[in-house]
Amino acid sequence: PADPSSPQEHGLDFQRLLDASAYKEMFRQDMIRWGEEKRHTDPGFFCRAAVEGALQPVWVVSDTRRLSDVEWFRDVYGDVVQTVRVVATEETRKRRNWVFVTGVDDAESECGLDQGVAFDWVITNDGDKVALGEQLEMLLQSLHRSL
Repeated sequence: PADPSSPQEHGLDFQRLLDASAYKEMFRQDMIRWGEEKRHTDPGFFCRAAVEGALQPVWVVSDTRRLSDVEWFRDVYGDVVQTVRVVATEETRKRRNWVFVTGVDDAESECGLDQGVAFDWVITNDGDKVALGEQLEMLLQSLHRSL
């Protein structure tokens, strides 16, 4: 059965909620509130959903947002977990049309991993495709060695 708080139950276009459109921004705070309620009642809810049915030897779980997410993966999967943070300067982010919104961009859903996590990898994505490629290649080589 569908979750009564799911986008489908509210008549929302799920695909449009995944992009960076104004449509998503209209519902962003409601989505954050719904996610917080889910996490409060079940901290592993989204983490379990992310790995459900995954059988591949390497998984990329993108967009974890909280320390509790990282802790869940480390508790469940131990030392095989590799954390990767992708960073860009504020200037680069603004060039990509990001605009800070008080109450959204300073909420835990957006900055919950800014402190308290020792990332295994930090990838810089400021628009230099060569530098980005080199960093990703190093990460991939490390993953291949650990298989």
